[in-house]
Amino acid sequence: MAERSFVEEVKKLRLGEGETFRGEGILAVTKALLESGVAYVAGYQGAPISHLMDVLADAQDILAENGIRFENSASEATAAATLAASVNYPLRGAVTFKATVGTNVASDALANLASGGVTGGALVVVGEDYGEGSSIMQERSHAFAMKSQIWLLDPRPNLPAIVRAVKEGFELSEASHTPVMLQLRIRACHVHGEFTASENKRPSFTIGEALDNPQRDVSRIVLPPASFVHEQEKVRERWPAAVKFIEERGLNEFFAEGADDVGIIVQGGNYNTALRVLERLGFADVYGNSRIPLYCMNVAYPVIDSEVLRFCRGKRAVLMVEEGQPNFIEQNVAAILRREGVPTALHGKDLLPVAGEYTAAETLKGVRAFLEKVGRLQPEPVVAKPPKVIPLKPLADSVSARPPGFCTGCPERPIFTAMKLVERELGPHHVSADIGCHLFSILPPFNIGNTTMGYGLGSAGAAALNTGEGHKRAISVMGDGGFWHNGLTSGVANSVFNRSDNLTIVVDNSYTSATGGQDILSSAAENKTRTTGLAIEKAVRGVGVKWVRTIKRTYDVAGMRDALREALTTREKGPKVLVAQSECMLNKQRREKPLARKAVAEGKRVVRERFGIDSDTCTGDHSCIRLSGCPSLSIKPNPDPLRTDPIATVLDSCVGCGLCGEVSHAAVLCPSFYKAQIVTNPSRWDRLRQRVSRAVIGALQRRDARARERYAF
Repeated sequence: MAERSFVEEVKKLRLGEGETFRGEGILAVTKALLESGVAYVAGYQGAPISHLMDVLADAQDILAENGIRFENSASEATAAATLAASVNYPLRGAVTFKATVGTNVASDALANLASGGVTGGALVVVGEDYGEGSSIMQERSHAFAMKSQIWLLDPRPNLPAIVRAVKEGFELSEASHTPVMLQLRIRACHVHGEFTASENKRPSFTIGEALDNPQRDVSRIVLPPASFVHEQEKVRERWPAAVKFIEERGLNEFFAEGADDVGIIVQGGNYNTALRVLERLGFADVYGNSRIPLYCMNVAYPVIDSEVLRFCRGKRAVLMVEEGQPNFIEQNVAAILRREGVPTALHGKDLLPVAGEYTAAETLKGVRAFLEKVGRLQPEPVVAKPPKVIPLKPLADSVSARPPGFCTGCPERPIFTAMKLVERELGPHHVSADIGCHLFSILPPFNIGNTTMGYGLGSAGAAALNTGEGHKRAISVMGDGGFWHNGLTSGVANSVFNRSDNLTIVVDNSYTSATGGQDILSSAAENKTRTTGLAIEKAVRGVGVKWVRTIKRTYDVAGMRDALREALTTREKGPKVLVAQSECMLNKQRREKPLARKAVAEGKRVVRERFGIDSDTCTGDHSCIRLSGCPSLSIKPNPDPLRTDPIATVLDSCVGCGLCGEVSHAAVLCPSFYKAQIVTNPSRWDRLRQRVSRAVIGALQRRDARARERYAF
């Protein structure tokens, strides 16, 4: 059950020649694939291209109509290896995954693909969420493209440019027999716009034809001596073919050429920001017409020498706007200019930030500094006596930091609550964390986790911390998505092979929740196009783990605590795996809330559970908050005038998971929690029971009030 459904939007994918397509970037990419005659598409979800996988999943009937095979790959490596179909056959194929982490996982397959080369067009769509909006390490796929000689497209963030990049990307790949990487920034993925559609094309050569007529070319297989030939082939044949294609098709763009003797070279993905900055400085209008010459590099690699020289000759200075570090393009441009003896001054990281995202504010500072340096903009006047202003306190002094955390009702929170309770008994353990929602455990209130090495590598991250000499056992954590992606082999099977004595906790919430809630092998829901319902415990036992426990309800904090204690203290040697199951609350709410609203609208009886705190019983200790961290647990003023400490309260966002009450029971805290039922469209029996309950409670309250008056003095 994906985070977002595109069932309605995918209808636009049927638009034909001359019709206007309106939507966001992700949909435009899918439409461009259909118009390009692609034969197969595969990929692994991850921001910012998770929605591309969701669009493809919702558009499977359209894909089938056009003879296109779609696979939701088990990992990025699986996706990249899928492009092997384009090595010997004129099959156009596309795969997609998240940024540099996906590129890293897929590196072996991509390197082999780039070495042997392709016959059919092979396109890798990379969601490059670089900068402050990213959830990964700050690296770029650019370095990998350079290392393996994969051409890298970085189109301007508008729909016509993106669609053109997809179509031309396939042709560039075929013209140079090289895979092509298409980089889409997070804003490009979700930018809205329009373009003129073309007819969808069935692949000119089908997968069925490939299977019926197998082709074999040993020179395309990466094995010496062929692999030595591939290296020469890349630079002597494929590179010149790519350069010729890029030049002839005009993939890179020149704007306001010859308008001034200074100019700006900008990566395609940063074009919109640069143009907005020029408009702010008075050097462009609101329609995108610049008075400063611009060279827009929609192809970030390879750099086209002839185009760089064409743009820079006759100019006193140019500014290179290249986001990220190292400054690959700036160094390349500098080498081209010096080699040809062109005296144009080159600026870049000397005026712009060395690293980090080039936001509009940062780009504005750099472009302003450049234009001031070349005399196109007067320096901002220095005010001798600046006006007196009231100094503002730093935001951090008045607003508390709000680190990311688990959602309300998240079934992963009680796992770490139980771990904190066990820590009270057995002391702290080394915890190897993993990529996923559960990584929020490293932050308050849990503060659990020592390292994280990659998706599905939680268990592998603790491989060295294993002595078998009576020391504490290390604990590893991984999600069910990471388990199927990589963890079963690199973590669990590895621990069996090396006779590890550590504990691995597999957080099974039924989805790859961190990437948008897509189904996986162990998902409980039935999926019409994929196999689900496979048990993680069976897979673990299948690779040789003997000690395996499955907790089917993680909200049972006491049960989780006892299972953890047993795993960490048992005398049984060998790897131990604890599978902690409960459905992701976000997906559960996405499924149940529409059904509840429909039932309410139809006048049916609907019961919603909520928890609350008795103000008279709560002591204000707040242990419940420290051991839970649920966003719906907060504080409010104490109603008792003799007590000043605020008491705990449950907000309306409560989803009734019951964790707060479970924590109070397992941790032997105060009994102030109560469970209430909110009944919509109550039955006659509900109304009668409510009246009787209210009457009895009212009578007891009046009796208590009289007793208080009697003993008052």
